[in-house]
Amino acid sequence: MKRIALLKERKGAAAGTPSTATGSHCPVSGLWSPDHDPHTVLSFFEGHVFPAFDGVPTVWRRRSAGTVSAN
Repeated sequence: MKRIALLKERKGAAAGTPSTATGSHCPVSGLWSPDHDPHTVLSFFEGHVFPAFDGVPTVWRRRSAGTVSAN
């Protein structure tokens, strides 16, 4: 059974473009970018703990498939 807090996080994530910090759990599976390097795109699954990026804690922002460029 899922925790009530997790259900609230999922509802909030669906409302807009979610962001979360290093050390917190991924609220929804998808493509995510570190705040200070939006050209880097990584895939995380729901429940995964967000890592630091280049050894520095960061804020991760969810990317939609339409905003990811294939350069």
